Amino acid sequence: MSRARTALLGALALIAAGSGAAAAVPADVDAVAAVPCTVDYKVQNQWDTGFTAAVTVTNNGAAKSSWAVKWSYAGNQKVTSGWNAKISQSGTAVTAANESYNGTLGTGSSTSFGFNASYSGTNALPTAFTLDGVTCNVDDGSGGGTDPDPSGKVDNPYAGAKVYVNPEWSAKAAAETGGSRISNQPTGVWLDRIAAINGSSTSMGLRAHLDAALAQKGSGEEVVQLVVYDLPGRDCAALASNGELGPTEIDKYKTQFIDPIAAILSDSKYAALRIVTTIEIDSLPNLVTNTGSRATATPACDTMLANGNYVKGVGYALAKLGAIPNVYNYIDAGHHGWLGWDDNFGPSATLFKQAATSEGATVGDVHGFITNTANYSALKENNFTINDTVNGTSVRQSKWVDWNRYVDELSYAQAFRNQLVSVGFDSGIGMLIDTSRNGWGGTARPAGPGATTSVDTYVDGGRYDRRIHMGNWCNQSGAGLGERPQSAPATGIDAYVWMKPPGESDGSSSAIANDEGKGFDRMCDPTYTGNARNGNSLSGALPNAPLSGHWFSAQFQELMKNAYPAL
Repeated sequence: MSRARTALLGALALIAAGSGAAAAVPADVDAVAAVPCTVDYKVQNQWDTGFTAAVTVTNNGAAKSSWAVKWSYAGNQKVTSGWNAKISQSGTAVTAANESYNGTLGTGSSTSFGFNASYSGTNALPTAFTLDGVTCNVDDGSGGGTDPDPSGKVDNPYAGAKVYVNPEWSAKAAAETGGSRISNQPTGVWLDRIAAINGSSTSMGLRAHLDAALAQKGSGEEVVQLVVYDLPGRDCAALASNGELGPTEIDKYKTQFIDPIAAILSDSKYAALRIVTTIEIDSLPNLVTNTGSRATATPACDTMLANGNYVKGVGYALAKLGAIPNVYNYIDAGHHGWLGWDDNFGPSATLFKQAATSEGATVGDVHGFITNTANYSALKENNFTINDTVNGTSVRQSKWVDWNRYVDELSYAQAFRNQLVSVGFDSGIGMLIDTSRNGWGGTARPAGPGATTSVDTYVDGGRYDRRIHMGNWCNQSGAGLGERPQSAPATGIDAYVWMKPPGESDGSSSAIANDEGKGFDRMCDPTYTGNARNGNSLSGALPNAPLSGHWFSAQFQELMKNAYPAL
């Protein structure tokens, strides 16, 4: 797969005749540092009177908090609509400026937007672009000579594409006071039981969502995000998210869950959609962290390790879904507060490779990995780093960091990507980070580092993540919406996503009878004083929560209140 993130091309920009993409002459290594920015402009679809274009700009200069890309047309092209940028046009000159949610553009980071336009005659490609007035090189997206993916899959499915807005979630969000501010954001569609595939009289099934995505798509590209989540003995270390299938029901998982999903996704009707699948969250990492002689071990996880059905189930899902040309599989990779320790980090990558080469799957069936799914780990801690010391003591020795190698999700995701490549995954894999609930804003967000009295006061006073313990995962009090969904926000990252729909509960605060196979986990009880997995700390959970996946209005309001960036 051709999946280079920051290919830098030389100053002699050319137009690739008839290719529908702007091309360039590659730069030599010594010239790379002089390239301030690159622009990848592609005409994705074209017809007699119009076209759809996708643009990705990479900033190689100083970090920016806002940006504007400009170019001019040689013909009569007129932009008619756009997404992920505020696009205006005066004569032949076009300006695309950031939206409120994607203004941050760090050094080496990329951002993408797209638009529809009309034209007549010849649709000549722009020959020059500027980023904030500085001339950029033109990038053909080739990554400097790697071959294209023979499957036809694109490097980053999110680049230049809209992402499906689930109308069911959107309606619930819009019905909340102030919810219309985010009700148009894309979120994941959770296939968390067999019945979710066909839906019901009160809920949309998979085909209904795909049909709705086609309607939203128009003539541009559209990503649909699915969470595939129904393994046998699901989530062996928690009760709130236990599933409907018993530990040994691997055949039922294959034939009644994965096979019907694959049959629907294979329908040629949906071939124009880019379908991103998040494969079985909270599964494989449990086989590393919650088994054997560890204090965090559970009998259920020992069972799933022994029978191999997590590995078999993930491998089967990857093989069946990865064979579909427009499906992009991303495996769940936990988060930094789960796998960031030395004894979890490497073994987890090795286990993922085992799963990705079982049941007929190959590493080619894996387009990338996703971290922080349905979790709360801060994206970027700016007030301290893993290399800081206080009075000669490393922050790794603080109670909060507890010898972890990472302090936030971005550094973890980028490092884990490198580890995955080292064990045999494709060198171009991309990462997704779920930022739906890791903003940690509002009045509790520290403005700077903590006091240097001790390493604990320094870390605790400065950390954005305000959980009592980073092992706490259920309906966390004080959490806020994080970065809005966006494509290619940082090196190695395909997108920030809201895979967990904000406002959907992680689990009930007390036992609630149900027919969804969901148990009661004390980690969702605000009075619970904890266990070995959270350092015997209070759970930090909100009270009066409903079953996992059910709408939790109080949580939704708190997430909006504490959003960072603020709404």
